[in-house]
Amino acid sequence: MGTATSTQKNVYGKPLQPCCMDPVTGFFRDGFCHTMDNDLGRHIVCALMTEEFLNFSLSKGNDLITPNLEWGFPGLKPGDRWCLCAERWKEALKAGVAPPVFLEACHQQSLDIIPLTILQQHAMH
Repeated sequence: MGTATSTQKNVYGKPLQPCCMDPVTGFFRDGFCHTMDNDLGRHIVCALMTEEFLNFSLSKGNDLITPNLEWGFPGLKPGDRWCLCAERWKEALKAGVAPPVFLEACHQQSLDIIPLTILQQHAMH
């Protein structure tokens, strides 16, 4: 599956790159931060999980740490990559705990919510 490609675009207008295959992330659980109209949370920001962000998300009522096997969710730990809701990432930014992002794997619609310059300041290199 390492040769998977996407027809959706990243923040640079190029083909969206995979975010993570282990654990398999994305609204569609295809490893990409793909989106469509029924993705109400807009899971389009590929980020590197940090302990600070995971605890912040938990404090906001979104437990990303505890596995939920009913939904095929393994539970996340620091160091995992995950497609986050753009609004949650922006909220974490305001709280000073925004996790690093992988720009090539962030969907172009992220730019509707977060300016590219802000994403670039938090990019993994």
